[in-house]
Amino acid sequence: MTAEIICVGTELLLGDILNTNARFLARELAALGFDVLHQQVVGDNAARLEETVRAAMARSDLLVFSGGLGPTADDLTKETVARCFDDEMRFEPKVLEDIRAFFTSTGRTTPANNEKQALVPQKGGWFENPNGTAPAVWFEAGGKRAVLLPGPPSELEPLWKSAVRPFLQKGQTRVLQSLVLRLCGIGESHAEELLGHLFGNENPTAAVYAKTAELTIRITAAAPDEERARAMCREYAQNFYRLAGEYIYAEGEEGLEYALVDALRQKGLTLATAESCTGGLVSQLVTNVPGASEVFGFGFVTYANEAKQKLLGVSAAALEQHGAVSHQVAAAMAAGAARAAGADVAVALTGIAGPGGGTPEKPVGLVYLGAARGGEVFVKRLDLGKRDRATVRLAAAKNALDAARRLALGLPLPGAVRAEDIPE
Repeated sequence: MTAEIICVGTELLLGDILNTNARFLARELAALGFDVLHQQVVGDNAARLEETVRAAMARSDLLVFSGGLGPTADDLTKETVARCFDDEMRFEPKVLEDIRAFFTSTGRTTPANNEKQALVPQKGGWFENPNGTAPAVWFEAGGKRAVLLPGPPSELEPLWKSAVRPFLQKGQTRVLQSLVLRLCGIGESHAEELLGHLFGNENPTAAVYAKTAELTIRITAAAPDEERARAMCREYAQNFYRLAGEYIYAEGEEGLEYALVDALRQKGLTLATAESCTGGLVSQLVTNVPGASEVFGFGFVTYANEAKQKLLGVSAAALEQHGAVSHQVAAAMAAGAARAAGADVAVALTGIAGPGGGTPEKPVGLVYLGAARGGEVFVKRLDLGKRDRATVRLAAAKNALDAARRLALGLPLPGAVRAEDIPE
């Protein structure tokens, strides 16, 4: 069955509010087995809303709305959808009783305009909202169904989970399950060359999404039950592991920093970082992970050359001869961080994040990554391109996280050279 998400509110069109409801509803509907083919945002205008609803009814089996159920004059969703579904609104005493109880619990009296929220469909139905004053309602006509949810996520999400999802599950004959593979160290074009033939499958399906310095592959299977759908995803994932297993660092929603901390814990190792162009971003990402203190104790931000010398032992000669952005300095920073912190693994970054400071020889986006473990030091040149400063910094930081993860697990570091092979 097909579904469509319609979010109502002029504030969404103006960008005043981030539309998190659309993301939540899309994932939930997909998990229920609905094919979500359209999403729309429409302002608080009855004529435009009615036009949107009728177009959606012509192409989708289920319409899910968020917003426009409040007590004010511009909250028009219920009345407009009722007209499209040839239904009428009726007064429901139980809803008004709940609204009054809600206001009483907060020490307030019930405004007269809130009584409008006690109107529910004559032919359809409604769901009690314990977290607010607007109940969710539903309409049905001609094989089409609409579910209307309040806009605040603190009301929409609990209502969906407790009432709407079970309501919609009753009519579903299939479910969808997804498995997310997270990759680092491979670009989108290379992934297409290596894995492209796996993205044309009908069930399970697979799609690749590019993020800064990493990729995600979402495998989705449709089946009569969750267990079979999960098994289909797992079976199909083996194709990706067979061809690109060296790049897959985790499954699910948790990023590189979680994979790194987990790898360090598994191996009983500790980490140190030394950062110049990223200014502590690697340390910040690592310490976002609960329990990171078990494996991480030292993060050096050595933005100035003097700091590189004083804290990490980088030689004045290396800085003068090769410059701060160089193979030699990155290697010395990583070795110095490991030594100063007494850490098992250390990573270092030095580069040009921009927007200025680049030269033809050392352009914006050039970063050197140093990585050390057990007396061995490696250096990798990263050409991250002339992108904005924040993107260059984030890409460099993610490369450092992946390098530390690989060293912790004893995996090779593609594209890196040994520091001993670099001319002094």
